[in-house]
Amino acid sequence: MDYLDSEPLIELREVTKYFGDRCIFDKINLKVYRGDALVIVGPSGTGKSTILKIISGLEPIDSGEIYIKGKLRKGTIENIENNIKISLVFQQSALFDSLTVGENVGFYLMEHSKLSTKKIQQIVQEKLQMVGLSNISDRYPAELSGGMRKRVSFARAIIANPADPRDNPDVILYDEPTAGLDPIASTLIEDLVRHLQNSSQGCATYIMVSHQHSTINRTADRIILLYNSIIQWEGGVDEVNTTDNPLVKQFFSGEIKGPIRSIDL
Repeated sequence: MDYLDSEPLIELREVTKYFGDRCIFDKINLKVYRGDALVIVGPSGTGKSTILKIISGLEPIDSGEIYIKGKLRKGTIENIENNIKISLVFQQSALFDSLTVGENVGFYLMEHSKLSTKKIQQIVQEKLQMVGLSNISDRYPAELSGGMRKRVSFARAIIANPADPRDNPDVILYDEPTAGLDPIASTLIEDLVRHLQNSSQGCATYIMVSHQHSTINRTADRIILLYNSIIQWEGGVDEVNTTDNPLVKQFFSGEIKGPIRSIDL
């Protein structure tokens, strides 16, 4: 994709974030454009999921600036201007156990629209069909496999009020969407991510956090690698095998020896 002369949909400028005395990000800069398929990688504990929380407004920053569609955003989700629709797919799906699949997917419209119950049910069925889950509206999350729960969370992420074009998501944030899934289920999820990106009823822009090599290879157009509180490398997915960056080489080869020292070792 050619990003020249394009205004970023989301931009982080010199963003710094601490948890206590620990620096998570030290003046990082990041631009996200419309149509981006951006995957954030790096060792565990480097703050990848924190970036998603900052972008979504769930986590405040200590210094720096965040721009949304060229406008400075102030504060967190409670007080920011609603000039962007961001959907978040959590690592563990985060479905309401006491609600049916249909109620989970339609929850946003039930709470934030004046659509009739019948219309909401119709939209829910359309979204479930998009993710390959027809005829399961009456089932509960506990009755579903891990892969099915993931797909339900995808349907929930793209739910929107058809009477309000502003309600369609501008960007979807995926936090480890294939974590804990077997290879076949992972492939289904990876294909679904791309399908939703290319569908008029989905969302063309997404940011993903992932450790899974197959997921990175099949869903990323652009990759950034986080380590030691900064963005150490940025490039296209096709550049992973040609770069001389030792951090990238070690991360994707899985070698123990190298400049990356995992906090888990």
